[in-house]
Amino acid sequence: MSDKPALLLLPNLLGDHRHAEVFLPASVSKAVQSIDGLIAESETEGRRYLKRFATKKPAVEIPIALFNEHTPDEHIDFFLEPILKGERWGLVSDAGLPCIADPGSKLVHRARQQGIHIQTFVGPSSLLMALMLSGLPGQKFFFHGYLDKEPTNRQIQLKNLVHRAQQDQATQIFMEAPYRNAHTLESTLKSLPDQAWLCIAWDLTMPTQGVICQTIESWKKSTLPNLEKKPAIFLVHV
Repeated sequence: MSDKPALLLLPNLLGDHRHAEVFLPASVSKAVQSIDGLIAESETEGRRYLKRFATKKPAVEIPIALFNEHTPDEHIDFFLEPILKGERWGLVSDAGLPCIADPGSKLVHRARQQGIHIQTFVGPSSLLMALMLSGLPGQKFFFHGYLDKEPTNRQIQLKNLVHRAQQDQATQIFMEAPYRNAHTLESTLKSLPDQAWLCIAWDLTMPTQGVICQTIESWKKSTLPNLEKKPAIFLVHV
């Protein structure tokens, strides 16, 4: 592993697994051993991440800089200063891949402007895993991120999503905060036409993983899954 200054985009697990090596390649372990600091969304998750690997000094001594959706844009350069001075820092999301449905993309954009070397690594992506497991068309797809929290706006978004699916013949993907899953599922069943396909994938890579893919008409006749506090991905095709 090189020791040149760099920003390393490190994949994280999708759940609290005991053995990280089942889901993360050896290259990630080697990369973590080389870093001087870690940029994370939260102190708790950042420390938990470091404890999974061997580090160049005790994990508790590795500095963690917090970068999340609340970080002002004018503070971005601060996170890159150690790298410009010759250090290697990792960027990690609370789950999955950094920069995907994650504010880290702003940091990477600025790092590119500064000419910083950036390296990425293979890891689990809930979006792509859900698409693979759904059986819905993967040639064209569109990710909408999180839908609006306000019910009326969310319903409008869902109707627009159906229009886009019909127009582009592309699978539409969105996610939700775990505590809003039930409300979002209810809105989705009301907003989508009966012939539309809806797939929900939750707790991906965990023993409690579940995937259901059926038409809205079938969903309305089925017992709905308990999605309370479970990370879930929603996919729609018309």
